[in-house]
Amino acid sequence: MNFGTILVAISVVALHLVEAGPLRAREKSDVIVMKNGDKITCEVKGLSSNTLYISVDYMLNTISVDWTKVAHIDSKQLFLIRTQDGIVYTGTLSTPKTAEGRPLELEIWEATEEKVIVKRKEVINVAETSRSFWQRWNAALGSGFTYTKGNETSQYNLNSDLGYVTDRWSAGASYNSNLTTSTGTTTSTRNQLSFSAQRLMRWNNWYYRGLVGLLQSSVQGIQRQETFGGGIGKNIVNTGSTLFSVYGGFAWQHIHYEQSIFPAPTQQVTFGLVGAQFKMFRFNRTTLDMSANLLPALSDPGRLQFNANASYYVKLWGQLNWTFTFYANWDNRPPPGFAQSDYGASSGLSLSFGTPLHQ
Repeated sequence: MNFGTILVAISVVALHLVEAGPLRAREKSDVIVMKNGDKITCEVKGLSSNTLYISVDYMLNTISVDWTKVAHIDSKQLFLIRTQDGIVYTGTLSTPKTAEGRPLELEIWEATEEKVIVKRKEVINVAETSRSFWQRWNAALGSGFTYTKGNETSQYNLNSDLGYVTDRWSAGASYNSNLTTSTGTTTSTRNQLSFSAQRLMRWNNWYYRGLVGLLQSSVQGIQRQETFGGGIGKNIVNTGSTLFSVYGGFAWQHIHYEQSIFPAPTQQVTFGLVGAQFKMFRFNRTTLDMSANLLPALSDPGRLQFNANASYYVKLWGQLNWTFTFYANWDNRPPPGFAQSDYGASSGLSLSFGTPLHQ
């Protein structure tokens, strides 16, 4: 697997997102009315953590508005609206007039011209979308570099993410690369490429999940580890600011080890799969995304693998973020002479494109 080729492909998609002007060029013709009577003509960017994000022609940055103080909203633009029970609607957004003291509701006009009314407190996320294929994507691209003169140590990291969301399913890809060199030691490299897809089931907050992973780790002597898995999961906590989800199923691995160390360089192992994902969003400033998988071997009883990834984003200005990432990979029974674990952390700057709907 040529990880460089994959990186180029992901970068090309990210550039297409920029060229397509994803959702930032929409007309600022939406209207919100505050409870104190203020009326603002703007572009509604999204809703998360009880905060409405808008863009106004005469202001440079996105404005955060307290959602509880909004009395009325009217927009002819297309949005993805997600509720606490896991349902995602696609349509335009407005609020019907209600008697004083009644729970505020949202009217969603879907593409089929059908009207859906939901209570505002049940809506956990609103994100801009489009009927255009390219404008449904969101992406992030980041990098960091560290150099220490004392022992001539250099470290670089590169990370990128792509996501695509519709009303019933979502898909994503991520690529992470780390390289460390130091005087008197062997260069350490790690490349990880992950694909995942998820489709909502009929039952609230239940979903099908599939995943594919490719890993190269010089620390563990892995030339290429291919993982294919799938199963069923459920969102346990699903609010506008926090998502906690668990899933279970089965996975299969094909592992290619360094031939200079291990005379039989390939292994094929069938695993059970237990995974969890945790996401937390705070006021459009910070985002924490953590995932972990536990894989007990079925074809090699007693063998156990564990991997985890975490990303923490702090918004600096506009689309620019400071990013901290962590990874860990552990195998309790690797071939003789190979390391059991590989882990590390890095930080740097990243750029985000598009408006993601967390699903």
